[in-house]
Amino acid sequence: MEEHGAEDLLCEAMGSAAQVVVVEDCVEAPGAFVLHLLLKRALAGCGSAAFLALAQPFSHYDRVLRKMGCNLSLHRRNERLHFFELLGFPGGAREGTIADSFALLYNEIQRLVEANRAGENEGQFTIVIDDASLLEVVALGSVSDVLDFLHYCFTLTSEMNCKLVILIHEDIYANEENMGLLLHLRYIADLVIKAAPLSTGLAADVHGQLAVVNKGTFSEQRAKAQKVWNFHFKKKTVLTSSIQGVDIREYLYTVETTLVVITDNQCCYSSCTLC
Repeated sequence: MEEHGAEDLLCEAMGSAAQVVVVEDCVEAPGAFVLHLLLKRALAGCGSAAFLALAQPFSHYDRVLRKMGCNLSLHRRNERLHFFELLGFPGGAREGTIADSFALLYNEIQRLVEANRAGENEGQFTIVIDDASLLEVVALGSVSDVLDFLHYCFTLTSEMNCKLVILIHEDIYANEENMGLLLHLRYIADLVIKAAPLSTGLAADVHGQLAVVNKGTFSEQRAKAQKVWNFHFKKKTVLTSSIQGVDIREYLYTVETTLVVITDNQCCYSSCTLC
């Protein structure tokens, strides 16, 4: 049995070559905690990030990340975290059309990426979106406007060498006629992280299953490194055990009294003192 930090486990699974990471979740197994880990990872070292928040206000993320040892308020003051609180996006008729609102938002993100690249900060820039499903809602169902915006963000990963991390709720796209956004994200993703209920059914001590599907062949070593981990979250560590010889990585995660996993508006565990 080995002991790892949760972010180290995801870091190992992702490798360093994944430019576009899509996190899929559902009501039964929320994946917001994965986004929190990836945001913390993006701000590590000299990294910077633009966080597009449509699900929660800044105070929510600041509170959750502080429990993980990451001070978002400090990163924001130091201009390493650029937080876009988009709960009221696109802001009504005064802002013009939805397409124009998306264009203005993209222009601001592009300006930040270019400034980061031209400045003394050598860390990588990451664009984090929480979440793509709500982008579709604020666009009044205009999938084409959302796809155009995401395409422009995607071009920055190649032109400006930045990363793109997107959360999307897979279960709301059960109808094949409405799967355009989900299928597009799966197509552009280098890595898909899927949070889902246990394939074996409900368990009293396991919250769900996390599958990391690496679409790219980054190296022969990566292809041989596919494993399965069963793990239990602790306050600051994760206990893992590996099983060799499988095609994808799967993680089983458990909520214990010392773990706080924040979902949309409430915690997975009743003893949480944050909410």
